[in-house]
Amino acid sequence: MAYNENLVNRIREALVEQKNIEEKKMFQGLCFMVNDKMCICVRNNHIMCRIDPDIFGSVLEEKNCSPMIHNGKIMRGFVFVEDEELKTSKDLVWWINLSLEYNKIAKSASKKRK
Repeated sequence: MAYNENLVNRIREALVEQKNIEEKKMFQGLCFMVNDKMCICVRNNHIMCRIDPDIFGSVLEEKNCSPMIHNGKIMRGFVFVEDEELKTSKDLVWWINLSLEYNKIAKSASKKRK
């Protein structure tokens, strides 16, 4: 499981004021769960942000990011951002805030039965 420890630590610092944060190893990286909902993941040298699907298209047009593609299908609301786009704290915090804003209204994944 490879992920950029520096990027993980920067996200931890940015989320220090948030309540109900859990870190989970998933998607071959580390995900930050906020209120039991996936919010931001770090894998290799990029982050995956869960954002509002309603603004997904405009964010792709305005920012240097790429959509998540799963089984050949674009996953609206999930974007990858390379660490080159996250050099400053301001850049990283912008993406974190975008993800946290959607987290307030996002639905939790259904719990799997054991």
